[in-house]
Amino acid sequence: MKPNSLLVLTLALLACIPPVVADVVRTEVNNGNLIMEDIPEIPQSIVADLNRYQNVRSAGFRDWTEDGEGIFVSTRFGDVSQIHHVGHPGGARSQITFFQEPVGGVSRQPNSSRLVFTMDAGGSEFSQIFLLDPSSAQDAVMLTDGESRNGAVVWDRRGEYIAYQSTRRNGASNDVWMMNVDNPETAKMVLESPDGTWWGGADFSADNERLLIMNYVGNADSRIHLLDLTSGELTLVAGDPDNPSSNSPLAFDREGMGFYYVTDVNGQFQQLAWRSFEEGATPVFITGDIPWHVEGGAISEDRSRAAFTVNENGFSRLYLMDLENNAYRPVDAVPTGLIGGLEFSPDGTRLGMTLNTAQTPSDSFVLALGKGALEYSELTRWTFSEVGGLDTTTFTEPELISYPTFDSDDGGPEAIPAWVYRPAGEGPHPVVISIHGGPESQSRPAFSSTYQMWLQKLGAAVVVPNVRGSDGYGKHYMSLDNGFKREDSVKDIGALLDWIATQPDLDQSRVAVFGGSYGGYMVLASAVHFSDRLRAAVDIVGISNFVTFLENTQDYRRDLRRAEYGDERDPAMRAHLESISPLNHVDKIAIPMLVVQGQNDPRVPVTEAEQIVTALRGQNVPVWYMNALNEGHGYRKKENRDVYQQATMMFLREHLVGAAD
Repeated sequence: MKPNSLLVLTLALLACIPPVVADVVRTEVNNGNLIMEDIPEIPQSIVADLNRYQNVRSAGFRDWTEDGEGIFVSTRFGDVSQIHHVGHPGGARSQITFFQEPVGGVSRQPNSSRLVFTMDAGGSEFSQIFLLDPSSAQDAVMLTDGESRNGAVVWDRRGEYIAYQSTRRNGASNDVWMMNVDNPETAKMVLESPDGTWWGGADFSADNERLLIMNYVGNADSRIHLLDLTSGELTLVAGDPDNPSSNSPLAFDREGMGFYYVTDVNGQFQQLAWRSFEEGATPVFITGDIPWHVEGGAISEDRSRAAFTVNENGFSRLYLMDLENNAYRPVDAVPTGLIGGLEFSPDGTRLGMTLNTAQTPSDSFVLALGKGALEYSELTRWTFSEVGGLDTTTFTEPELISYPTFDSDDGGPEAIPAWVYRPAGEGPHPVVISIHGGPESQSRPAFSSTYQMWLQKLGAAVVVPNVRGSDGYGKHYMSLDNGFKREDSVKDIGALLDWIATQPDLDQSRVAVFGGSYGGYMVLASAVHFSDRLRAAVDIVGISNFVTFLENTQDYRRDLRRAEYGDERDPAMRAHLESISPLNHVDKIAIPMLVVQGQNDPRVPVTEAEQIVTALRGQNVPVWYMNALNEGHGYRKKENRDVYQQATMMFLREHLVGAAD
């Protein structure tokens, strides 16, 4: 062999040898449940500095007591949220569940004091349904099999049966089941899912002979069916497979001759509508003059009045409606913020809700109603959640801005909306771009002790964009990142970096990206495309490769995700998904990364984090990695959240704030 040939062969062999990776420094905290790799020891000064921000609580409204004189809320006094009873405005929160896992959905049995609630183990999301009598000393009884995934519980009006979604048949299909709660062995499947989409009950007819069913196919395609519980006949009553639209059922009307629902079939925004069950009937659109999304609502037990909320540019607006004539009016007694958990008292004279603002965490409120369906008087705050001794009146409220993007002059969105939290002082301030998940979620001006902590302790501005694909701005805007257009939303982050460069109080040389789930993918993709314009990235339970994600996500949700991201079994789509997956472009990432994961995540499996961490280390990119063995899709246990927030603060201090040119 010639000398130069030997040299070429030697160089070729060396090119195949991966770079030397330093030994990983591994520590365990929280009784071994939280694994930390290459994360420095967290100084006690940071623990003390963040203590108040990490002891903010909330108390979301869950339901009324049987007599309507008290309420049930969910709040945390230990490590996870549990059910509490509150007997009067400002009253003590009396804890009635004491589990090591957070309680999920809660619903009181009609004409009874008993509650059903859902709860999983370790963040697996394989929730079980439990029955509990708060007035009894007996433990909660598990009604389901302990193995399947169960949820979407709805009571019949007499309080004898529940309908619920379950994967009990084969562990993958989302079927609808029914059960007499006093005889769990009566559980039976009443609707077998014909495909991999989601099916769940919404409301029983007064005679228990029919059940409204929702079929969720994707974020732009959901349908409503009427199920005859005697014959099993299933009738499509809203939605069209050939002309997809979003349709979400609320309830039967008083006579049972029709139903109320939310639909976007008539335009860009979701509207409240009513439709008769008669064959060939067309919808009656009730809120056609409101140019925003109707989010959802509640109907009183006697079906005489309703309440619904509208998403007006990110804020909630509450309306009351008279079901006799479908007239409605806005409620001016509610502060500007976000409203959820609407529930009428058993006698229909009061409306319970959860209210959240930029300066107050979620708390439970009650609106007193008048005799007329549209009449109301005062709003009363029932819970006053602790805020760690912080003066939340000084918390920064976000400014709503919009910025042009790469195709604004070429048929794309005119502008991208974003919320901007600016710290005190002239700056220029470092910036954290916080990107929501979903992908069809929407960032809204909610209370965030995390953002306020960054503002106060890092002096960093926080910019929260709603890139194309976000909900709340019409179905066309939500569709702009579908399929082969996925990376257009990443380009919206590039346009945001351009906007930041125009702001004298923001430091374009010190910008980090932060996000979870799909937002984690956006973080990784931003690091691929904009490493030369970023200083650090925080990826929380993010998708690193769309193909491996779709192949490994839980069976019960795989087809739902294919409807959003594309079907990896199609060769053309598979090639596209591989081409945009950050894992396949890790050589372009040149910024420090913090990766946060839960071992039991059923949505974005732990392998998505492991493979990106391994690849980054192979490129000698600084990467901090934490994995909680008792968590799933995000951290729900306070001891884990505390360490994660402390590590994030330490990471941003080192790689963002201290990285000025």
